[in-house]
Amino acid sequence: MKISLAYATVAESLSDCLAAVVLDHNTDKSKDAKPHPLVAAGPAIADANAVMDVLAIGDITAKPQETTLLHYPKGLAAKRFLLVGGGKSSRFSADELRRVAGTAVRFVKSKDLKSLTIALPEHSAVSAPEAVRAIVEGAFVADFDPNYYASDRKDQRLDELTILAPPTSDKTQLESALNTGVIIGESQNFTRDLVNEPGNKMTPTILGERARKMCAEAGLKCEVHSTDKIKELKMGAFWSVSQGSAEPPALIVMTYEPQHKPIAGAPVIGLVGKGITFDTGGISIKPADGMEKMKYDMAGGAAMIGAMRAIARLKPAVKVIGVVCAAENMPSGTAQKPGDVQFAMNGTAIEIINTDAEGRLVLADGLCYARELGATHLVDAATLTGACVVALGMLNAGIFCNDDDMHSRFQKAASSAGEKFWRLPIDDEYRDLIKSQIGDIVNSGGRWGGAITAAKFLQEFVDDRPWIHLDIAGVAWMEEAKPWIAKGPSGIPVRSLVEFVRSFTA
Repeated sequence: MKISLAYATVAESLSDCLAAVVLDHNTDKSKDAKPHPLVAAGPAIADANAVMDVLAIGDITAKPQETTLLHYPKGLAAKRFLLVGGGKSSRFSADELRRVAGTAVRFVKSKDLKSLTIALPEHSAVSAPEAVRAIVEGAFVADFDPNYYASDRKDQRLDELTILAPPTSDKTQLESALNTGVIIGESQNFTRDLVNEPGNKMTPTILGERARKMCAEAGLKCEVHSTDKIKELKMGAFWSVSQGSAEPPALIVMTYEPQHKPIAGAPVIGLVGKGITFDTGGISIKPADGMEKMKYDMAGGAAMIGAMRAIARLKPAVKVIGVVCAAENMPSGTAQKPGDVQFAMNGTAIEIINTDAEGRLVLADGLCYARELGATHLVDAATLTGACVVALGMLNAGIFCNDDDMHSRFQKAASSAGEKFWRLPIDDEYRDLIKSQIGDIVNSGGRWGGAITAAKFLQEFVDDRPWIHLDIAGVAWMEEAKPWIAKGPSGIPVRSLVEFVRSFTA
């Protein structure tokens, strides 16, 4: 998609389709209050008779994602004018603007249009640079469709997006915001590309190859290891998940070095991702219903690869190490069994209660290795537990953290990125639920508090370093299409991870 800025009034735009956000400016909170919709696209709209007429009729309410298309509107040069609801003006944010942009993109794609102009909203709390970046990110998210292998697939990608800004805008600021949005939007879709592939097209080896290619293009150092190195490092927890599959595992290590060497004692961020490219559950096999979705059990690892792509291009002044432990979890004569004892890289003896609790096993060794490579601050991401989905549904991801300052920093980043996380506890008392009689800990603490005991398990491998665990099981895959995004992989939490890393250089 070609994205550019144009500096003109909405009346001057010759676009095939010009889109603008409509906001409800009614401050009356009573139940029977009627909306007061206004188009947030500059004073020239007041001279567009067609727009004024349709607003006067009352068909437009400004409800979020509501769309109204006008053809050859009087008073505007555009052939089509698309009005997209943005909700209450008092609550309008950059995240809502992402959805407005996404809704506009998916609307014009459905009409087989290849170009779109979106007017920057005026008189809102969203600054112009914020708005440009939000529009770009929302457009990239909306332009993704998952039907890769459909024989009748058509190229429905948008060819050209123009963002219309007032002539008096600060062009340097807006160009910078546009470039940032492109990098993050492309990286989020790169992650979604990885997650969308089926298990036979995205094995651990292929994931390693895709990561290596990305790193070469982005200027990152990359190492991809397999069985011999994993055994040499004594990653018994990681290897135990791999041993039932004919596909070899992949230990993917990506390193970003800032242009200027950081001062002594500067933080080193370790991003660790679960990369289970297909999860049958192993000997503790999953039910058949819905198992096909377990191709996305590598979404945490894919997010780390996508985040590293963006980090390499945005060049923050902080060192970042990405570690992805990729494997298939399969049942076979060589698979691990419930009751087995495995030894993690740090020597912890783990009793295997349930072979379907495999993600925490690969993350355990990934966290240990990130520490060994010098990471001082750790973040892991994984589609880890159904229990987290039960607790939070599919709107918030779970976040667990052993450091309040680290948590505050991440939540600020997530708020800016428009992704939702809800903090869950990891009190010391939960440690009792993962004690083992034969070893140190068990890999499953049972049904109650399952997301918490999984996080408590991971905490055993972070030492005393500040650490965040993101359980993205409920948000990594969109179960149904929305006006601004297709059904399928979401790319969460790429944007939050990138903002979090960048915050260390602010």
